[in-house]
Amino acid sequence: MPRFELDLNPVDHITTDAIGQPGKRVFYIQGVKGDQVVTLIVEKIQIQTLALGVEEFLQEIANRFPHLSAPDAEYEEWKMHITPPVDPLFRVGELALAYDSDNDRVILIARELVAEEEMGEDPASMEERAGVVRFWCTRSQIRAMARWGLEVAARGRPLCPYCGEPMDPEGHFCPKRNGHKKH
Repeated sequence: MPRFELDLNPVDHITTDAIGQPGKRVFYIQGVKGDQVVTLIVEKIQIQTLALGVEEFLQEIANRFPHLSAPDAEYEEWKMHITPPVDPLFRVGELALAYDSDNDRVILIARELVAEEEMGEDPASMEERAGVVRFWCTRSQIRAMARWGLEVAARGRPLCPYCGEPMDPEGHFCPKRNGHKKH
């Protein structure tokens, strides 16, 4: 598969969301520019890590450019759900953030996860085979997406008060309640 690069510059809207029942959800990032909709599959932990990274990154920008106004984090839930049809371009292996100070845009960079067998003998070939999507966002768009992402992630399965593991609706084997130790 040849490498491709796609820029949504700027996005009209960016969000993250999950589809499915807690414990079986699939997480997505979706950016919209005009009629172009780009949807990517991500892991829940990537959404959570991104949200924390966005806050730190925005603070660094504020420190470097104190004249900028603070980005808004407000969102309307109904606008944050992904738009069907959901046809993911690829599964994300790596997310990164960059900043274009000339245009005051945060760039969310998503690099495709490439299977080891596709890389061959040379791990550097991953760079040549992985697709890249860059979402150019306002600071408020990326902050709202991050806050919504934390909300979506928190809507998963409840955690067991004894062992801290997620509990399924049909039951939960708790090592602490049965006298077993977690390994």
